[in-house]
Amino acid sequence: MSGKTALLLGATGAVGKKVLTELLRSPDFTKVAEYGRRVTDVGAITTGKDKLVQKTIDFEKLGESGLKDGKWDVVFIALGTTRNAAGSAEAFEKIDREYVLNAAREAKVDTLDQRLVYVSSAGANSKSSFLYPRSKGLTENGLAALGYNDTIIFRPGFLAGAGRPQSNLAASALPPVASFLSLFSNRIQIQTATLAKSIIKAGLLGSSELPAAVRATKEGQEGATFTVIDNPGALTLAAESK
Repeated sequence: MSGKTALLLGATGAVGKKVLTELLRSPDFTKVAEYGRRVTDVGAITTGKDKLVQKTIDFEKLGESGLKDGKWDVVFIALGTTRNAAGSAEAFEKIDREYVLNAAREAKVDTLDQRLVYVSSAGANSKSSFLYPRSKGLTENGLAALGYNDTIIFRPGFLAGAGRPQSNLAASALPPVASFLSLFSNRIQIQTATLAKSIIKAGLLGSSELPAAVRATKEGQEGATFTVIDNPGALTLAAESK
């Protein structure tokens, strides 16, 4: 799968930054597009700048975005937020789910064989009584229903190296606790750079070519299934891509 084009949504986020770096380094992608409300400062990019296309878009006016025009082989989505950052539950769901689904729908071209790779979260469950995992689960189901030829969902654990400001004492205690617990389980956390390597590898291989050691699973309903790669699977895939 060489000489492919990639669209990345959410490139300025903790995971998206690393995914963009890996895409620009990869010889397998000859064109990389970064679309979003904000785009990366090109002055900070040292590799692959010549194959990067950037465009600022309004997620409320996706019909004017030109997302379809690129006819992307692989669509990577690392777009997301938190309730605190969004300001309300309603704003969170708009950004975390509606924007994601609408953008993925707009980027889909029915006559092309396209792959979709989405960064969700461990514990995603459309039937959860909690806002965050429920929104992630509903987003997963919604993406699968769009009809991409191949839909791959990552459910990582705690994102180490994300560099997020900690708003309180409890939040600031999470990184060291997660690091300690990860000594006993590979389900707890993953470095954002490691996750990015795994995401790119999955985008290139596709569901059918994933190594058995990744232990990817299938979820969803008939006609709207998707492949799930959990935290241990992402760690394994990144290690095999070295």
